[in-house]
Amino acid sequence: MEMETELVLSSSLHYMLPRKRAVGGEAVVVEVEEDNCKAGSLKKSRILTATIGPAEATGNVNTNSSIGDNNSNHSRGDAKPPIMALGEGNPPDIDEDLHSRQLAVYGRETMRRLFASNVLISGMQGLGAEIAKNIILAGVKSVTLHDEGSVELWDLSSNFIFTEDDVGKNRALASVQKLQELNNSVVISTLTTELTKEQLSDFQAVVFTNTSLEKAIEFDDYCHNHQPPISFIKSEVRGLFGSVFCDFGPEFTVFDVDGEDPHTGIIASISNDNPALVACVDDERLEFQDGDLVVFSEVQGMTELNDGKPRKVKNARLYSFSLDEDTTNFGAYEKCGIVTQVKQPKVLKFKPLKEALKDPGDFLLSDFSKFDRSPLLHLAFQALDKFIMELERFPVAGSEDDARKLISLACKINDSLTVGKLEEIDQKLLHHFAFGARAVLNPMAAMFGGVVGQEVVKACSGKFHPLFQFFYFDSVESLPSEPLDPSDLKPINSRYDAQISVFGTKLQKKLEDAKVFIVGSGALGCEFLKNVALMGVSCGNQGKLTITDDDVIEKSNLSRQFLFRDWNIGQAKSMVAASAAASINPHLHIEALQNRASPETENVFDDTFWENLIVVINALDNVNARLYIDQRCLYFQKPLLESGTLGAKCNTQMVIPHLTENYGASRDPPEKQAPMCTVHSFPHNIDHCLTWARSEFEGLLEKTPAEVNAYLVNPIEYTSAMKNAGDAQARDNLERVIECLDKESCETFQECVTWARLKFEDYFANRVKQLTFTFPEDAATSNGAPFWSAPKRFPRPLQFSIDDPSHLHFVMAASILRAETFGIPIPDWVKSPMKLADAVSKVIVPDFLPMKDAKIVTDEKATGLSTASVDDAAVINELIMKLEKCQKKLPPGFRMNPIQFEKDDDTNYHMEVISSLANMRARNYSIPEVDKLKAKFIAGRIIPAIATSTAMATGLVCLELYKVLHGGHKVEDYKNTFANLALPLFSMAEPVPPKVIKHQDMSWTVWDRWILGDNPTLRELLQWLRDKGLNAYSISYGSCLLYNSMFPRHKERMDRKLVDLAKEIGKAELPPYRRHFDVVVACEDDEDNDIDIPQISIYFRY
Repeated sequence: MEMETELVLSSSLHYMLPRKRAVGGEAVVVEVEEDNCKAGSLKKSRILTATIGPAEATGNVNTNSSIGDNNSNHSRGDAKPPIMALGEGNPPDIDEDLHSRQLAVYGRETMRRLFASNVLISGMQGLGAEIAKNIILAGVKSVTLHDEGSVELWDLSSNFIFTEDDVGKNRALASVQKLQELNNSVVISTLTTELTKEQLSDFQAVVFTNTSLEKAIEFDDYCHNHQPPISFIKSEVRGLFGSVFCDFGPEFTVFDVDGEDPHTGIIASISNDNPALVACVDDERLEFQDGDLVVFSEVQGMTELNDGKPRKVKNARLYSFSLDEDTTNFGAYEKCGIVTQVKQPKVLKFKPLKEALKDPGDFLLSDFSKFDRSPLLHLAFQALDKFIMELERFPVAGSEDDARKLISLACKINDSLTVGKLEEIDQKLLHHFAFGARAVLNPMAAMFGGVVGQEVVKACSGKFHPLFQFFYFDSVESLPSEPLDPSDLKPINSRYDAQISVFGTKLQKKLEDAKVFIVGSGALGCEFLKNVALMGVSCGNQGKLTITDDDVIEKSNLSRQFLFRDWNIGQAKSMVAASAAASINPHLHIEALQNRASPETENVFDDTFWENLIVVINALDNVNARLYIDQRCLYFQKPLLESGTLGAKCNTQMVIPHLTENYGASRDPPEKQAPMCTVHSFPHNIDHCLTWARSEFEGLLEKTPAEVNAYLVNPIEYTSAMKNAGDAQARDNLERVIECLDKESCETFQECVTWARLKFEDYFANRVKQLTFTFPEDAATSNGAPFWSAPKRFPRPLQFSIDDPSHLHFVMAASILRAETFGIPIPDWVKSPMKLADAVSKVIVPDFLPMKDAKIVTDEKATGLSTASVDDAAVINELIMKLEKCQKKLPPGFRMNPIQFEKDDDTNYHMEVISSLANMRARNYSIPEVDKLKAKFIAGRIIPAIATSTAMATGLVCLELYKVLHGGHKVEDYKNTFANLALPLFSMAEPVPPKVIKHQDMSWTVWDRWILGDNPTLRELLQWLRDKGLNAYSISYGSCLLYNSMFPRHKERMDRKLVDLAKEIGKAELPPYRRHFDVVVACEDDEDNDIDIPQISIYFRY
């Protein structure tokens, strides 16, 4: 047991402290000795297991869920049973707080399959560690780590788990404890002896990252022919080259090929034809494609289509399609109807590795500019395998003899081919391949760790389309632009030796001395910190890495932000992440800040800070912050490496001074917002209901109590502001405050129950009665068309019943939150349905009489309250008098407690109220209801996120970082990427260059900023521009005009310093750290043509 004790103690100072995420028991280390090694019993091996807690022991799984895998049409039971080894057994209930972002991508059924799956990873160098990290975070049942080798200093270039203290230890044993910390629900064990094919039988998926082709073929044949088949993945990273091969068996069923929600359309008309023409409302374009299967529901008139039978789409258009069906004898279409795509399972027939090597089929491409690269790399990896078999070593970096040997082997393999023989072999590329063959680079390991991790998820769950079957990738553009000296590639007994063997010591020095700014330390930020620490970025005496994030760690972060642990919840993200990164590489010079990078913090991130930077890496989660950083990088002419993820999708964009356009040069169109009248009165999908529910929640429980407090803190100032505004908004604010403090005021919990019960009546009965009174079912528009035509849905009022659990649940949740706002203690009996029903029964609900002159907004262009009317001022004065009377009745010092919506706390009843509001409203309009989790995704605007796409994005960015820090690369050397791991799809292209403006013999782009020093006068600036053939007619600072040629008095300012004009006229506040200010100048040429010139910076101090 001495070895085990040493392992624990040697790691206790590491950032991944030996503490556990609670699973109902303690993690224990045991040593097992058996003759037959299997996944769960290892000869003379260590196993780290988690004692199963109550949740796991019972195996109870709630299967009555309405949220699945984004595929409402075909559950696992509906489809043909899969001919593959999916996870079996009774996994524990899903921790929705922890996995909410991942659930938004996969759904519950996929997560349950994952939780029941056992995975083997063979080869624990950098790539194996990245794959293990990603699938452990995803949450499989068990991961077995296999490696017979020992940790070398060489491994520290790419493996975030190892430290220099681990050198000499078995790689698998050195990995287990730190990987266990990522997710204590996953049982992690090790195998340290030679693997036999029989040991693979206990796994659903096996991954090999460092095995010979001979062994791989043997293992794959066993997996392919096993019953049920075992999914086999072989992946390698060799320098700047990588490969993946997948074989999921003779027949593998994919339940959901893309992970997208089934497309839907709202029907406007259906013809009685053969084929029938189906037209949909032009609310949103249809996403159907020819050959899709669709089902119909709620169709009135042509009810034959409501039989649930899938029908084929033909001639798909933006708002219509033909149906492969003869509807001539069907009933005539009258109104309504929803058409929904039926997602079909897909069966894939994989070839075993032995066959696929000879006949690889179509390669998955990543870059169409390298269309012929994959066949060459297919040869190269086989040649490398032969090289290692013959010489029992890798090619030596810089060895021309070894490169020639590998090229010769590749040529022999090519000559032996009868199918797919290459006419020409790119020897230069194979030189690069040979030189870096031994190295596992961190960015490549991160990228392939994301790709392979996702393939493991697919293998275990049938979710998303597998990679079929070979994928090759290279990033030779990352190499320095000038030829490398072979002597510069030799190891120097450093943790960066593997990286040096590819890039040389000169680039390594540039990496170490870099001054880098990482903005954000969430999921992307954690991955970036790990990557740059392993690469040695900012680890030299001159280097410095600054990271900033103003957020704190939440439980939901732990499933993908892998530097954080459960005991870090509530701590500052940047501080914890920086500490963890420094533990990965103690040489890292890092400063962690907790400031949001914004105009308000330009005293922190001042001119000197920006001017000293070499590169900026964005790790942000919103567009506005990205645009601000983009403008700063544009201003100071700094490279910006941009990336983002959305579920299984990711993108990267390189913003390089003077070479590419900036981030803000191209913008996605804004998201389409539902009209206010649709949300308030005419919803036709659950999103509308949830948008309304969140708006009502915030109005009732946050905004109105906050408005009450604003009045109570300073009544005179508040009422004065309302009088001065004198508009409909001020009137509405006052009415809400009075209502809250007068007729809806609560002093006891019973009054809160009364309030909640009456809110139910108001929302789901009275408002609907009023709407249908104003617009009866047979109402017509001004042009005679039916008012209630698609997409409008005619609503029905709800009749409250204490026997309906959803009705009672709404009253319970709403009354609890109402009591919170008034500071009223919450009694235990509220959670007893019988006692709550008794309290509700005491509520007297007044009869409702609809008003004849009710105003209901139907204009889709209306966005808010009307502007001020003549009556508003008089009404506001009257309301203020009422408010003053209400105040006198309040106890001294009374304040309300506004409730700010928090989606990630399942104990606070916020989502209970919102989901209840939305579902009751959906019931009014016969819209399908959703469970609380789905409601949380939509109302909480949760961005789907998984570790695999994050890892891939950061790996791709760091491959570009090599280019940026070296300098001298051309625009065509850089790559922007869009990838979708679900399909899988990889699309790489060179960035778009910036738009060039020309004038006389000058040219400039958005990257240029003209600088005028020596504290100039207005006259000196005008003359400086005239010397360039430009006539300035307007100069402004911010929104203030410093000079305009049309104003005679402005000529008096000619000899004044521009800085004085900016201070006096523009009210410029120029603190001591500010050395310049900027002016915008409008110019013409001598022919009076406007010329768009760069921003001009006026330096007034040095």
